[in-house]
Amino acid sequence: MKRLLGIAVAVLALAAAGQSPLQRRVVKDVLDYFHSRSNVQYLFREQSVEGAVERVDSSGTFVQLRLNLAQTACRKQTQRRQNCRIMENRRKPACLACYKFDNSDVPKVLDKYYNCGPSHHLAVKEIKHRDEAECRAVEEAGKASDALYLPGMFAFSKGLPA
Repeated sequence: MKRLLGIAVAVLALAAAGQSPLQRRVVKDVLDYFHSRSNVQYLFREQSVEGAVERVDSSGTFVQLRLNLAQTACRKQTQRRQNCRIMENRRKPACLACYKFDNSDVPKVLDKYYNCGPSHHLAVKEIKHRDEAECRAVEEAGKASDALYLPGMFAFSKGLPA
């Protein structure tokens, strides 16, 4: 049993090592969001990341992750969270997360969307279409087509007649 737990910890460490800093930030943000929900009583851990997409363009970096979570034996209020073991045959929700970051040295979130639920829930056709549309909108954030024009951004002056 200890050997199996050691292998699981090693696999999780390797998975985290292969993620970019922005992807790790998205995973942390999604876990924080998930744990903030009132119907969640136990801690959840990242079990796997599927379909990680990271695209950089002139308006920023778009990150999309499909994140599988696993319920642990620890309650949300537990102080020592690193010793929580994953419970087999418990809830294993899936989350879709789409984030758009700007190009600054400390990237700020321009827009985000996440949806967490039972893994079979995210496979429903209507939800899948909604998720795809929301992620496309997040990816477009910060591009010139949705820029706001505020009063005073442009000044026009009338030249004197010659």
